[in-house]
Amino acid sequence: MLIKKDVVVFDFDGTLSALDSNVQFAKYCIKREPRTWLYIPLMMVCGVARWVKPDGVWWRENIRRFMTPGLIKKHSRDFIKQHKRERFGWAKERVMAEREAGRKVVLISAGTDYLVPHLVKDIKFDAILTSRMDKKKPWKYEYLCWGMNKVYALDEWAKENKMIPNVVRSYSDSKSDMPMMEIADEQVWIDRKTGMRK
Repeated sequence: MLIKKDVVVFDFDGTLSALDSNVQFAKYCIKREPRTWLYIPLMMVCGVARWVKPDGVWWRENIRRFMTPGLIKKHSRDFIKQHKRERFGWAKERVMAEREAGRKVVLISAGTDYLVPHLVKDIKFDAILTSRMDKKKPWKYEYLCWGMNKVYALDEWAKENKMIPNVVRSYSDSKSDMPMMEIADEQVWIDRKTGMRK
């Protein structure tokens, strides 16, 4: 039997953290690995493709085509330490308050599974749902957790945990999260530059 549970949903990049972890990690690697410079022309093409088809997968994969398991292993630890400083000060306390109120708290992010869970390791989420990347080709998606896919990911998690999610509140900074925001009783829009509620 499925039990109805109150759930609060958070986005990550631009909502709990000031800077986009995917973009920042790419920049971090480019500065430290000359080999990545060979991919800059491809990244520029992908940048144009992004404006043509914002919901596209091709440009999302190829803009980070330089990612390898070795590159991630070499640079992710120091990057994560540095990027944690970009988290908004209220984030941890807000998550704790939602949990203390008896709600399940779920982080749903388009960010990658090799970054986001480590960036919020010190925050007690009931679930962290991210884009799943191919382990051998970490630039390639197994599941893109973006747009409507965030709702599907939440539904799948709820089903696995034998519950019906009653989303009382969703936090986001981006219109791409409208599907996630529309299923919530309350929509909390965050200004990604200030971390303040809009």
